[in-house]
Amino acid sequence: MTASHSLLPITHFEARLPALLSLLRSLVEMESPSTEKPAVDRLGEWVAARMRALGAQVERLPQQAAGDHWLGRWGDGRGGVLLLVHLDTVHPLGALSSMPWREQVDRVCGPGVLDMKAGLACALTAIQALKEGMRLPSHPITLLCTSDEEIGSHSSRRLIERLALEHEVVLCLEPGLPDGSLKTARKGVGIFQLDTLGRAAHAGTEPGMGINAVVEMCHQVLHLQELAAPEQGTTVNVGRIEGGTRSNVIPERCTVVVDVRIATPQEQERVARGLEALSPVLAGAQVQVKGEWNRPPMPRTPQIEAAYRQASVLAAELGMALGEGSTGGASDANFVAPLGVPLLDGLGPLGGGAHAPEEHVLLASFAPRCALLAALLQHPPGP
Repeated sequence: MTASHSLLPITHFEARLPALLSLLRSLVEMESPSTEKPAVDRLGEWVAARMRALGAQVERLPQQAAGDHWLGRWGDGRGGVLLLVHLDTVHPLGALSSMPWREQVDRVCGPGVLDMKAGLACALTAIQALKEGMRLPSHPITLLCTSDEEIGSHSSRRLIERLALEHEVVLCLEPGLPDGSLKTARKGVGIFQLDTLGRAAHAGTEPGMGINAVVEMCHQVLHLQELAAPEQGTTVNVGRIEGGTRSNVIPERCTVVVDVRIATPQEQERVARGLEALSPVLAGAQVQVKGEWNRPPMPRTPQIEAAYRQASVLAAELGMALGEGSTGGASDANFVAPLGVPLLDGLGPLGGGAHAPEEHVLLASFAPRCALLAALLQHPPGP
């Protein structure tokens, strides 16, 4: 029997679209900024109730600073499928007043609707459809809902890595690329702060007594830009600069915040060495660098390639053409790729305007994405 005989067709999920949109509206209207723990926890408790209603064993993982993380488990034992979603959004409390839930001709809009509450809604809908159709597989399915993806996943990274190693495949429900392609490669991200220290002095009467930290920083910014290697996929963006107090005071301090994106571990090592080698140009000035590599690069590993090819076969069974591509953005999938675990990212619905007032999801993408996810839960890509 071919896989198509057991797959839920796209039309099945088209019929479920009203219920899915009702679920998604509830998720969107429970605002959940990363930095507002009570708000994220309220949403987590609501999602936990939905998972229990679908027969999951639910575990709450309390956190002190960030919102709590939640695990829903269907089935017992090791192996199976790990689904990654995050509850938190970048939009502040009250964003609904200026960007309320809206259903338009071809899309739905609202804070966090694309990144990534639509992915969570699809996960719950696919599991519900399989359960109601007596098609829930015997292998374990784990739905991990984290609370701090938008602020670096500091409290969830170790959890993600541990659970990934306990499962046979990881499916990340971040939105797909605009053309529907999966994300089989992502850049890694480093966020660094560079401080230059000089000496304050009166700019008119004793300029020679000062050491201008802003001028020193100008030299350092040029050195930072030299670390970029676009042909290797490495970008260096000086995104914020602050320095000085008044025009008649030689500034004693200047600070920049730098965003670095790298496509390979080799480039990460090269840029790291470059940052460590930064040294003052002006006599008496000091240069200090602090920060971290928040997410490693997610190269297109053999495991990712094999998982994509198997997903493409399932997509074809559903009547879909499934492409692949890379992106400069990062996700929690970046933590999984270096572990050698089969991984698919970008399985969520399609849209645009993530993190912006025009954030939206295209209605036509819900049913195909849910059908593909349900198929992958039934027939997960293996090693």
